[in-house]
Amino acid sequence: MNLYETFWNDKYLTRETGWDIGYISTPIKEYIDQLSNKNLKILIPGGGNSYEAEYLFKKGFTNVFVIDISSIPLKNLAERVPSFPKGNLLHSDFFELQDSFDLILEQTFFCALDPSFRKDYVLKMHQLLKPKGKLVGLLFNIPLNNDKPPFGGNEEEYISLFQEKFKIQKMELAYNSIQQRSGNELFFKLIKA
Repeated sequence: MNLYETFWNDKYLTRETGWDIGYISTPIKEYIDQLSNKNLKILIPGGGNSYEAEYLFKKGFTNVFVIDISSIPLKNLAERVPSFPKGNLLHSDFFELQDSFDLILEQTFFCALDPSFRKDYVLKMHQLLKPKGKLVGLLFNIPLNNDKPPFGGNEEEYISLFQEKFKIQKMELAYNSIQQRSGNELFFKLIKA
């Protein structure tokens, strides 16, 4: 067990899970609702309790994978959705994953990583996506913390970070954020360049 795994396990065990809203966030739900290809291979990195994966699976998307460095939320998902394929619950370090996906959904994973990993995040996302694959989700558009998660940022920073490896199809203030995050999230859709 590494330092990061211990850190996140402790968060779940002590219930310090402020990022976990207990259901799928509205912007991600509305994005999923417009997807028609149920065969998409989808990854949810740092998926936590992954209400997104549960929602996708119940809508008929069977090629959904969740990766998390902590086994606790993966067990939680398996208990909530016993028919979810166990082989699609990956207890591993995201940066060590070797696979390819049509779509990667970002929901509070980016902000959980120390900012020193942001360039590595971009490179890994690019590597994991198939040609023309999409990275879609939410990023905080506020400063937040400097010494612990969640780490924030802003649109200008994100554009400069992603523009070399991705076509930025959309990056705008989320109009449908949950109330406690209203005005603080950017919804984005990036296409692998």
